[in-house]
Amino acid sequence: MEINIKIDYKAVEEIVRRAGRMIKEAYLSSDFVQHKEGDANFVTSYDVAIQKFLIDELHGIVSEAAFFGEEETEGNTREKELDGLCFLIDPIDGTTNFMFRYNYSCVSVGLAYARKMIAGFVYNPYVDEMFTAVRGEGAYLNGNRIHMPDSTLEDGIASFGCARYNAPNTDLLFRVVQEMFNRSLAVRCGGSAALDLCRVAAGASVVYLEMKLNPYDYAAASIIIEEAGGVITQIDGSKITLDQPCSILGAAPKAAGEVRDMIECIYSSTDDEEKLRR
Repeated sequence: MEINIKIDYKAVEEIVRRAGRMIKEAYLSSDFVQHKEGDANFVTSYDVAIQKFLIDELHGIVSEAAFFGEEETEGNTREKELDGLCFLIDPIDGTTNFMFRYNYSCVSVGLAYARKMIAGFVYNPYVDEMFTAVRGEGAYLNGNRIHMPDSTLEDGIASFGCARYNAPNTDLLFRVVQEMFNRSLAVRCGGSAALDLCRVAAGASVVYLEMKLNPYDYAAASIIIEEAGGVITQIDGSKITLDQPCSILGAAPKAAGEVRDMIECIYSSTDDEEKLRR
């Protein structure tokens, strides 16, 4: 996929690092949280401020790009302009973790061209972990190449995500998690989809599953997983979407097949196969 402009990915990485420092150095007070639509769905003044910072700084180095960010800020065109260059931004992935000083949150910035991811940056400032990938150039953690082993469920840890504001299918999700628990070494739920997906890319876990995520939650991590040798799809095996929410299954290839088979079996037992595509 040829792009007519040269992109300074090192400059993008440095901007993401600076945004991460804003998370780590945040002063948390009782009046910085607001509720968004849905149960236990929050936005903080730092989410907004960091997204504004990212849009301003990234526009300065890639002026042709549009922006699809989580928060409603100036310059956020959302999914309306995905046909050219577009940054997909989650300024703080793991906002609830951030609110409670859980120290497992990140800045997630992906770059798409013609509706295909071409680069991703996910930074956890609490432990100074920077995951990066550029299409065709591999995936990296702090500058070191990462490539996941093609593991099965029984070889490692299975991870998943869930949110109170995405309640539909939660019962079915936990049936799948129960089965993953039975077949894997352990299960984990970290509270940041982007970081949990990058853990898969780095080989720390073999699978990540969530029933519904927004594109800015997984865009950057999706290319990091692919460049590390993994697969990322919707739970029925179809392609992920960049213009609307979808389910996510990111995994080592063998584990992905096992989990898809498991999901199909569980869903078919409910006599509601259409739920696979929601």
